[in-house]
Amino acid sequence: MLNSQLGQAIVLAVKSLMLHKLRSGLTMLGIVFGVFSVIAMMAIGEGASTQAQQQVLQLGATNVIIRSVKPAAESEDEGRARSWVQRYGLTREDYRVLRSTLPHLLEAIPIRELGNEEVRFKDRSVHARIVASTPEYMTTNHLRMLRGRFLSYEDGRTRQNVCVLASGVAAQLFPLEDPIGRPVRFRGQFYRVIGVTQERLPSAAIGGSLAGQDYNFDVYVPIETFYARIGDNIFQVSSGSFSGEAVQLNQITLRLDDHKAVIPTADAVRETLRMRHGEKRDYAVIVPLELLRQAEQLRHIFNIVLGSIAAISLVVGGIGIMNIMLATVTERTREIGIRRALGARRRDIIQQFLTETVVMSGTGGAIGVVMGLLTPVTFRGLRWLLVNFVLDASAVKSDIGRMFAEMQPTVPLWSLVLAFTISVAVGIVFGIYPAKSAAELDPIEALRHE
Repeated sequence: MLNSQLGQAIVLAVKSLMLHKLRSGLTMLGIVFGVFSVIAMMAIGEGASTQAQQQVLQLGATNVIIRSVKPAAESEDEGRARSWVQRYGLTREDYRVLRSTLPHLLEAIPIRELGNEEVRFKDRSVHARIVASTPEYMTTNHLRMLRGRFLSYEDGRTRQNVCVLASGVAAQLFPLEDPIGRPVRFRGQFYRVIGVTQERLPSAAIGGSLAGQDYNFDVYVPIETFYARIGDNIFQVSSGSFSGEAVQLNQITLRLDDHKAVIPTADAVRETLRMRHGEKRDYAVIVPLELLRQAEQLRHIFNIVLGSIAAISLVVGGIGIMNIMLATVTERTREIGIRRALGARRRDIIQQFLTETVVMSGTGGAIGVVMGLLTPVTFRGLRWLLVNFVLDASAVKSDIGRMFAEMQPTVPLWSLVLAFTISVAVGIVFGIYPAKSAAELDPIEALRHE
């Protein structure tokens, strides 16, 4: 019985709407474009969010950084001349153990550093940071080559005296010359230049997770060459004070396959090093917590902001439905009076008008869902037009232009269900008032209406 009444109500609603095809179609357009904009915004937001998250992850959100720390209790007393070799920090055995035991590990990069070292070419000199590492250092720190090449495994295996200069070092030592193949000198050894890196913006310090770092005044050498030519012991003489340090590794960077594994991996690293180093706290495990939180929050921010903006268009479409239905009530006052005189109850009138609004909004929602599914195709066409006919070459090659060209909208399945549900809900909410207005008409006054 109920199904029969509902079916009849739907048939009557469709017939009523078909009597005014143009008006009904124009009213549905608000819902159609509202649903389409919700899905399109969600798809673009999902694509932009994915791309932004990838960039955040590339900054180091999937890295666990382990640094050697000089124990405070064993630091030099100011004003007193001492002579000793202080041993502390990470060891090559630590690196081997971590590399062989940790799950989710893509790369483990050992790093040995010497800060503020004088690097010379003929009569020119510059103070730079000497960084000894493996070829993976380049990709992990997002370095790009300006000329020549970066370090290779063969360079390390054969302990070649080769180095790669950062852009700032190369500019000061070789202002007018090509540095490739030229010898530079530091720590009493000559190293042949095999490459120069492009200028790279310094990394900003992010909270307590990552320290700021300038990559433009570095000199990169194979870590095996560093061990063979310079060694672990570094001696310094200043103001009558002689001191030495024995450090095997200044840092180990662990790159993982999933940012969700960062916290558990950091806990495993702390436990492993605690067992190996005992009570000697000569290391620090650094986790980029701010980057992890940012990667998690980006998707939510995109969806909330873009979804809210798109939902406004659905509200506008709902207002259009209410406006049309109020006009329809006025036009059909006599029809309502006849139905009431024949025994129709108020709830029957409410059901009739609500069914019409739901049919209208549901049809518009279905059309909007179909259009929303075509968002990736529509976006690709729009991008092609902009790249080829609107934007100039400099805009296309800019950072924003590259992001726009590389972005791939993705339609989440849940957005289809959400948008269609909202469209039907909008029809019900904005149809209640016109339906109640129709039901509350006095039957006698309605029959007198011309």
